Amino acid sequence: MALYDPVVPSFRELLAATKNAIEEIDTAAGQTRVNAGALLIDVREPHEHAQGAVPGSLHISRGQLESGIEARVGDKSTEIVVMCAGGARSAFAAQTLTLLGYQHVVSMDGGFNKWKDEGRPWHVPVTLTAEQRNRYQRHLLLPEVGDEGQLKLLNAKVLCLGAGGLGSPAAMYLAAAGVGTLGIVDMDVVDASNLQRQILHNVDRIGQRKVDSARVTLTALNPDVNVITHDVRLDAANIIDIIGGYDLIVDGADNFPVRYMLNDASVKLGIAVVHGSIFRFEGQVTVFDPKNGPTYRDLLPSPPPPELAPSCAEAGVLGVLPGIVGSIQALEAIKLILGHGDPLIGRLVAFDAAEMSFREYKLKPDPANQITWQNRDQITVAELEGLCSPQPFHLG
Repeated sequence: MALYDPVVPSFRELLAATKNAIEEIDTAAGQTRVNAGALLIDVREPHEHAQGAVPGSLHISRGQLESGIEARVGDKSTEIVVMCAGGARSAFAAQTLTLLGYQHVVSMDGGFNKWKDEGRPWHVPVTLTAEQRNRYQRHLLLPEVGDEGQLKLLNAKVLCLGAGGLGSPAAMYLAAAGVGTLGIVDMDVVDASNLQRQILHNVDRIGQRKVDSARVTLTALNPDVNVITHDVRLDAANIIDIIGGYDLIVDGADNFPVRYMLNDASVKLGIAVVHGSIFRFEGQVTVFDPKNGPTYRDLLPSPPPPELAPSCAEAGVLGVLPGIVGSIQALEAIKLILGHGDPLIGRLVAFDAAEMSFREYKLKPDPANQITWQNRDQITVAELEGLCSPQPFHLG
């Protein structure tokens, strides 16, 4: 009995059949569509993209297209122009996108090579080094991060207010994630009592400046990170200059004068603050974004008396608690940098370690609050007097 011998098409036959099944345009029409708002998706391999790319194009290599496209382009009515080097891979990619439900997809014949030869706009993009691709490979596998997101992290500037209980885990995870510039504000020295929770430091560094100890730990963890130290007490005279050089602030302070001063300065500059606080077995995290949601003064219009708000140095704190809260702060900071997910803007998450429970509370702007982004030109940053000792602020 003769075995069944199916007819297997050649590559050329398969490509021809694919091109007949999709819409194909030339580079001139491709540029016209892109200029009119269509999304140009580059499906070449990373090494090809690194040698030249069209400005504004979205790079998703052909091998990652099926698994990565929906996370990068959620709206299936988006007008898409697909490009490769010459037009073959883009044809197959266009067919795949159509099968996935994308409604307006075309393949650009001639691809990047013809685009470049015709003198159309292109540039050499900033790309990850081989060492960075290896270090951040788990990020690169995530369609929500990828090369583009990792480059955002490497270009980000985040200020950690404190190298203590909250600042330690937050800074370490931000450094590990590849946040390119990390500022550390702290004017204290390492004490043996810190080591129960402040994981940036160790026994050998007792007596050292905390910012110096933090820099040693963070650069040893990731040499990509530029650690900028601010060994100063934050006050009304320096806070604007210090925080103004950063995209985002991770707040690890635990006294009210610093929190209100930080709020007013960050609102004036329009800088988001990832706020965290800890007390005994409990912690809280939220994001204060003055341009898009409530701020610290909407949460607490005025500070409570000191006897009702003891610091961790007075009330104690479970050592592992700041690790949990600080890690959530780092996560929120990374989400803000990537522009992915639903950050805790207008939401406060409260964690009870004793019960192992999370509760969420909605926050709304206070109509009586006059320290807002809209009134930023009228804000004067001042220190609150009489609430706490003017000593260095506690940091968990």
